Amino acid sequence: MKLDKRRRVENKTNYRKRLVLLKGRDPRLVIRKTNRYIIMQIIESNDAQDKILYSVNTRDLLKNGWPKDKEGSLKSLPAAYLTGLLLGKKAKALKDRVILDTGLIPNTKGSKIYAAVKGISDAGIQINYNEEVIPSKERLEGKNTKVADIFSKIKEKIK
Repeated sequence: MKLDKRRRVENKTNYRKRLVLLKGRDPRLVIRKTNRYIIMQIIESNDAQDKILYSVNTRDLLKNGWPKDKEGSLKSLPAAYLTGLLLGKKAKALKDRVILDTGLIPNTKGSKIYAAVKGISDAGIQINYNEEVIPSKERLEGKNTKVADIFSKIKEKIK
């Protein structure tokens, strides 16, 4: 009788997908969503050991001018885009292309995951993605939300 691995049973790790990503030898862009924040990391794997090269959280936007009273919107689409832009700026020295690793998050067209991918791509990091899944420019800039005026200020500060 074969026992499943604990992280697979807990629905935390897809080992088949992880093996395919590790065989690529390129650094991975890992994006995770929590109930309040979006966490982005660029991770390199050597001999099945992961090493975090760069890490950014949407809380880092508070240091770049995101208002404290709008802290609840740190999980929004504009916050995801700006976090990707911030990670791309930090990882400018990275010459390799990165591979997207979303873990067990389902792929949904126009989601926060792809807003973050667009942000890191706009910062100059090479990553493969389909243009059709990226949210519209209006949604990325938060034109339909209360953070539209903040977005342009923070984007200029990051660049």
